[in-house]
Amino acid sequence: MLPPFDYLLTSCVSADVAMASHAQAEALAGLRAQRLASLLDSAARGSALYRKVLAGRDPAQWCLADLPIARKTELMEQFDGWVTDPALRLDALRDFASDSSCIADAFYGRYVVWESSGSSGEPAVFAQDARALAVYDALEFWRGPARQRMADPWSVGERVAFVGATGGHFASWVSIERLRRLNPALAGSLHGVSFLQPTRELIAELNALAPTVIATYPSVAVLLAEERLAGRLEAVPHALWTGGEDLSATTRAHLQKALNCRVANSYGASEFLALASECRLGNLHLNSDWAILEAVDEHGREVPAGEAGATTLLTNLANHVQPLIRYDLGDRVTLHAAACACGSHHPVIDVLGRNDDSLQLGRPGDPMVRITPLAVSTVLEDDAGLFDFQLEQQGPCHLLLRTGLHGEAADASLRRARAVLSAFLVRQGADGVHIHCRSGETGQRGRSGKVQRVVSLLEAPAGVH
Repeated sequence: MLPPFDYLLTSCVSADVAMASHAQAEALAGLRAQRLASLLDSAARGSALYRKVLAGRDPAQWCLADLPIARKTELMEQFDGWVTDPALRLDALRDFASDSSCIADAFYGRYVVWESSGSSGEPAVFAQDARALAVYDALEFWRGPARQRMADPWSVGERVAFVGATGGHFASWVSIERLRRLNPALAGSLHGVSFLQPTRELIAELNALAPTVIATYPSVAVLLAEERLAGRLEAVPHALWTGGEDLSATTRAHLQKALNCRVANSYGASEFLALASECRLGNLHLNSDWAILEAVDEHGREVPAGEAGATTLLTNLANHVQPLIRYDLGDRVTLHAAACACGSHHPVIDVLGRNDDSLQLGRPGDPMVRITPLAVSTVLEDDAGLFDFQLEQQGPCHLLLRTGLHGEAADASLRRARAVLSAFLVRQGADGVHIHCRSGETGQRGRSGKVQRVVSLLEAPAGVH
C-alpha cells in the first residue's frame, strides 16, 4: 500500500511555509500562537492523558511554560492514553516497525511509522499522519539543503546517496523510501547505502553509484573523507548533506577540504524531522512556525538567550496524533535573540547533539579499521537488543562494553551483545579485538549532556574534533 499523501493539503501547507520563510518575527509569533492553541485543543479533546493535564484550565489562558515536561519513557508507558487516535495501539505499532519488509507502507492506511534510536533507552515509535508529513515535506522543500538548487528542488537530476541504516524503520530511511514510492521518477535518483557493510564494500558501492550528493552523518562523512584522501573513494559529490550528530567547525573544514564540496548541515529528530536548516551564511535557523524549542536548566527553567540549556523541550505543532508538548529531547541547544544577517527572522540556534567517537581498531602491523559510532549503536540495538550501553575503546584491540543494567538479565544481554559485536567487527576486517563487559556502570556524559555511547581514549586523527 502506498504511503499516505494528500496533494491538496501538501499544496496548501507548502504555500504557507514558502510565505512564512520570509515572514517578520511578529507574524511568526502569531502563527505559533494559533498552532499551539490548536494543538492544545486537539490534545484536550482526543488524548486521555492531556485531558487530565489540561483539565480546569481556561483555553484562553493556556501558557506553555505552565505545562509539565513530557519524557519519552513516561509517554510510551501511557501510549494508549497519550495518542488522540484510539485505533493506535503500541503493540501493533511495534510489530509493524519490527518488519523491515513494510518500510514506508501505510499503517492503517493513513500513517507513516518510524522509530527513534535508543540513545536514551528503549526506542520510541511515532505515527505521522498526512498533516505532519505535509509539514515535513514543505520544510524540506523550501528550507532544506536542496532549496539551493531551485531549478531542481526535488533532485530529479541528481544522484543522491543516503549513507546510513537502511534496514529499519528509521525516520531518514523511511522518508527516502516514501519519496521513492510516491514518485517513481525519484526511484532512480535516490539510493540507500548501508553503513553496516565493510568499508571496502561501502566505498565500492559509492564508486559505482557516483552520487552527486551524499547525505549522511558527520562521523560517516569523516570516514568517507579519509577514504578519499587515501585514494580509494573515487566518487566526488558536489554537495554533502549532514545531520544527526554534532558538526564542529574543524570537522566541517576537514570535510570540505578532503571532499572538495559544499557541506550543508541540518538538525532534526525522530520527534520532528526538519527542525532547523542552514542559511547561506552557515547558521542553523529553527523552523519556528511549526516547532517550539525551549532551552531549560536542570530544573526545567528557561535559560537566557545565548546560553545553552541542560536540555531542550520540543513542542511539535504539526503532529496532533501523538501530542509532543514540552517533550524532553535531551539535546543541548542555544537559542540566539539577535537576527541573522541573512535576513531570516527564524531564530538562529546552536546544537550540541551526539558527539560519539569513531573506533580505530587493528593489531600492530595491520591496517587500522575505522568503525563509525552509529554503525556500532545500530548493531547493538537491532541485533543484540541492548539500549543502555557505553562502548569505550581503551587500546587498538581492546574495548570495554558497560551497561547500567544489573543482575542476570544484564549479564545475559552483555554476553549476547559481545557475540554480536565481535561478529560485526570481524566482518569489518577488525580481527582479534577483545571486548570486556561490565554491568551496573553508567557511562560518562559528553558535551551534549547525553551519555556518550561510543568513546575512544585514543588520539583523534589530525583535523577532526
